[in-house]
Amino acid sequence: MNDTQKIRNFCIIAHIDHGKSTLADRMLELTGTVEKRKMREQVLDSMELERERGITIKMQPVRMKWGDYILNLIDTPGHIDFAYEVSRALRAVEGAVLLVDATQGVQAQTLSTLEAAKEAGLVIIPAVNKIDSPLAKVGEVKGEVAALLSCREDEILECSGRTGQGVREILDEVVKRVPPPRAETSGAFRALVFDFSYSEHRGVIVYVRVTDGEVGRQDELLFLAAGRSFKPADIGIFTPEERTAESLGAGEIGFLVTGIKEPAVASVGETVVLKRRPLPALPGYREPEPLVWASVYPEDQSELNLLRQSLLELRLSDSSFTFEEESLGILGRGFRLGFLGMLHLEIVTERLHREFSLKLVVTTPSISYEVFGRRGERRMVYSPALFPDYSEIEKVREPWVRVTVIAIPEHLGPVLRLLRDHEAAVGETETLRDRTKIEAEMPLRELMRGFFDRLKSATEGYGSMTYRLIGMRPAEVVKLELLAAGEAVPALSRVVSRRRVEEEAKRAVEKLYSILPRQQFRTKIQARALGRIISSRTLSALRKDVTGYLYGGDVTRKKKLLEKQKKGKKKLLERGSVHIPGDAFIEMMKEF
Repeated sequence: MNDTQKIRNFCIIAHIDHGKSTLADRMLELTGTVEKRKMREQVLDSMELERERGITIKMQPVRMKWGDYILNLIDTPGHIDFAYEVSRALRAVEGAVLLVDATQGVQAQTLSTLEAAKEAGLVIIPAVNKIDSPLAKVGEVKGEVAALLSCREDEILECSGRTGQGVREILDEVVKRVPPPRAETSGAFRALVFDFSYSEHRGVIVYVRVTDGEVGRQDELLFLAAGRSFKPADIGIFTPEERTAESLGAGEIGFLVTGIKEPAVASVGETVVLKRRPLPALPGYREPEPLVWASVYPEDQSELNLLRQSLLELRLSDSSFTFEEESLGILGRGFRLGFLGMLHLEIVTERLHREFSLKLVVTTPSISYEVFGRRGERRMVYSPALFPDYSEIEKVREPWVRVTVIAIPEHLGPVLRLLRDHEAAVGETETLRDRTKIEAEMPLRELMRGFFDRLKSATEGYGSMTYRLIGMRPAEVVKLELLAAGEAVPALSRVVSRRRVEEEAKRAVEKLYSILPRQQFRTKIQARALGRIISSRTLSALRKDVTGYLYGGDVTRKKKLLEKQKKGKKKLLERGSVHIPGDAFIEMMKEF
């Protein structure tokens, strides 16, 4: 067991692309944690998707030696969808390095992560990164950070994650400024679970921050909330690979291999204690609230059980999405999934495809609505397919968010127009040196309607945003259904703003018309809302040349064949159903 006075637990928090992972690489290199010959970019980003996209998706702990001190670093995601991952990391550490890009300055996510770190009572060490860039505005950015933290500019460190300049000073300041963990070294063992991974051979592996006592392999442990006991098959630390240790003591961060192969036995925020001397539970975490919902169906219904098992396994490494089984007309049986945002949805579905080789149909994303019927009944509706007809509804409430946008003054006009177009109520604006911070409130459904991409376009890539839920408010929305050959396609239903229903209907019909393969009969593609058809297109039938084999002869023979074909098409039109391939569903989702 280590002396807790020589332990420092900290994380790096920043806006996306401000250089967290690169700075972590230099720290690992400088401390000798990873040999130079084994160094690569994004060492702590072990997932293939992370390396491809250049972003951190899952938090990753690592233990480093710096002189006589043990430094436990948790590299955290920067994208707003993974703010839940950051909130978990903050509960396992005492300090945070707040990293700000010298070429971009304070961004929206900088503000939200800083607020979360302050709420957790962490010591903040501010640092300006990328000072070697020719575009760096070090003086200006340090001024912004000083104003943000109410500190002196000479307290703000300067560094370059690319060259390693200033990294030594950051590590020294972590030792100096971050307090040792508050831990009870005598008495029974207790630890907080802040993350999971899963191995087919070893079962659930819990990542823990030990708060009290010490644990060894002979100890029988207990998950307090779940009531499940286990003896650790292995105990260890992250270097960043898993490395076996004899024990874990108070203040340390490491892992416990439980051997439990059943999903949902443990959860993030769970307390692990000695079975024979259980201490009270530690304060846990706020449960993540899904903001975006989508249904996922296997293309082949025989893979339903594989999809169920894959979701259970995936949830062991990402406890921030939820799922439940459902059945939806022509798609058969599948699962309704809840996500933290659109990127989170994209990442989870991509992981299902890559890691479990599943071919999936993913429905159009939606949010949850609180619907009040005309007879006074109230229910939460998570799927547009289950949204009642407008004639059955007394009123609807929907989630709203408070959005913070940061942009340069020249882009203020386009940003305000964009906010108005997305039904936002603009509040205070504040000048941050050479940029403007805009506060606004808007429906979550409007945020999902491509707001982030349009913001980037309106600000030429320089604008940034963050948001948080602020509660439910009245909504003027209706259900928009798409029909193919007169039959509603539930998976393509969506809930849209009443004032934009005609525009959305035309767009949806044109989109489906352009991607739907032609059938053996004429196919009407229609959009229905407010009890009527709002938009319609007709897709012509595939036509086979039934007279091609005839050579010469009486023209009446050709006419008979063509008439027979015409009657066949008419019968198909009466009895036939339209097959919409999985690719078409995916294309529709991309657009909407």
